[in-house]
Amino acid sequence: MLLLHEVHTIAGRHEDEFEDAFRTGWMKTLAHDPDARLLYYLKLAHGTGRAYHHTTITALADGAAYERLARRIQSGDLRTWAADVDGMRHEVKGKLLLPVDWSPMRDLELATVPTDGREHDAVLYMEDSAWPYEAKLDTYLEKARTHYAPSLEQRSERSLLTLLAVFQAALGAPRRREVILWQRVDFPERLPGLFTRELPAQVKGPGTWMHDALDVRDDWESRLLRSATWSPLG
Repeated sequence: MLLLHEVHTIAGRHEDEFEDAFRTGWMKTLAHDPDARLLYYLKLAHGTGRAYHHTTITALADGAAYERLARRIQSGDLRTWAADVDGMRHEVKGKLLLPVDWSPMRDLELATVPTDGREHDAVLYMEDSAWPYEAKLDTYLEKARTHYAPSLEQRSERSLLTLLAVFQAALGAPRRREVILWQRVDFPERLPGLFTRELPAQVKGPGTWMHDALDVRDDWESRLLRSATWSPLG
């Protein structure tokens, strides 16, 4: 499975129109191919970063499905749609991702992903993007598997996050040494404490992920993304 991850910088006056184009156009038209599905439509909340940034994650069964999608946009049934949404945004930055072999989201059945825009409560996600040191990509992934993932499970009753997936950049991406930890925020009410107080020593000392991961990376970024109420995997 391939994941097409896109960050859209939307013209503010067209924000709602842009979202509707993905809900009524991209999601439903994409589903004409059983090997392609929109998984997430997400918004960077106002006050947490640059305004009017929306993120979409589209799943494709394989490289052939990716090529079919590209052809549909280039000269097929999605060409007019693509031209219309280009008029509602300033730019879009995309990259292809692959789930790592131990990712919880690895064998997703695309046929089970809803395409009808059914409504649900919004869900908050934390997207951690890490860029390991040169030649440390595999070491970082192994540490994430043996250290970070178990640390969330061991303290599951009080953990802020649930790890849903781990992705790495596919061949040809702008930065090959990129890993994304895709996590659901289970207790949003705890976030103010994370923002207003320094992390206590016991969560950044030796033996913790915050400390030990510095052996393999010190360049990473967290984004809080809220799903649209119709996002297929909300």
